[in-house]
Amino acid sequence: MTAFSIDLSEQTSINFAPESVIEEVIQNVRTICATIVGTVPLDRDFGMSVDMLDRPISIAQALFQSEVIRALTRYEPRARFLSIEYLDDADVVQGVTKPKIKIDIEE
Repeated sequence: MTAFSIDLSEQTSINFAPESVIEEVIQNVRTICATIVGTVPLDRDFGMSVDMLDRPISIAQALFQSEVIRALTRYEPRARFLSIEYLDDADVVQGVTKPKIKIDIEE
């Protein structure tokens, strides 16, 4: 297993032919975290709940972490959740948080 940090605030393009399992899993994690539950027609449970929106930051971060764990466990079992880091409060615009997810990838 290898550990990777995924900055969800970075914009990336979709690669329809990933060259490695690592690239595929990282792309899948980004897709899962960027998709709102209920928006995929044939799998309404796919993605992340937005229940954390408009909550106090500490509650939002806890809800986000539990949602990441739930979604990755179900939709990308090759990625094992390790932790989430957030930018320091001084670097965050009020009401906006930028998470970095740390995962292990089973190849």
